[in-house]
Order: sequence, then structure tokens, then C-alpha cells
Amino acid sequence: MDKKLLEILVCPICKGPLQYDKSNQELICRADRLAYPIRDDIPVMLEEEARVLSAEELAE
Repeated sequence: MDKKLLEILVCPICKGPLQYDKSNQELICRADRLAYPIRDDIPVMLEEEARVLSAEELAE
């Protein structure tokens, strides 16, 4: 994931910062408890494509 791209991407819902999860190839929004997938090096920033994070995942 390109660092410059990561710096400008924000959550499409709350406009908050995202964290890159390299092992799962996802961008995490802790505020909304969502994980946006990255497919073929392209972040899919659609709410309907995001998965809801469990409490255990948020604690990590």
C-alpha cells in the first residue's frame, strides 16, 4: 500500500483516519468498526463492501 495514498484516504462515512492491516489487506476505521477490503492493490471504499469488526479485532 502506497504511504502517500494512505495519508490522504479517510473513512467515507465519518471522514476519520484509516489504519492499514497488511496481513488482511484491509483499511480499518476504528470509529465506525469497519474494515474496507483492498483488492488488487485498490482500496474498495464502499460501505456495502466493508465488513463489521468484532470487539476482539478492535482490541488488537
